[in-house]
Amino acid sequence: MYAVIKTGGKQYKIQVGEKLKIEQLKVETGSELIIDQVLMVAKDDKVSVGTPLVSGATVSATVLGQGRHDKIRIFKMRRRKHYQRHQGHRQNYTEIEITGISA
Repeated sequence: MYAVIKTGGKQYKIQVGEKLKIEQLKVETGSELIIDQVLMVAKDDKVSVGTPLVSGATVSATVLGQGRHDKIRIFKMRRRKHYQRHQGHRQNYTEIEITGISA
C-alpha cells in the first residue's frame, strides 16, 4: 500500500515504515502528525485518485526530529567584469516516519 501526499508545496510517494525529510513544520519531536492532504491512495490493484484530494484519507506519522540540510553554495560571476558573489544556504527540515495510511 502506498500513497501520494502533499506537504510544504511538494508531493511525496510514501509507504508505511518509510522515513523522509519534509519542509520544516512546527511540531514537537516524538509527537504524532496527521497529514490530511492525500492526493492518491493505492492498495493492491485498487487506486483512488482525488480531485484534488481523496476524501476521508489520512496519513499518520511520528516526528523523529528537526534539523538542517547540508549547505549549498551559490556562486555568481560575470566574466571580465570583476563581479563575484558567494552565498550559502541551509534549508530546515522535519524528519518523519510514516506509521499508517487510512483511506
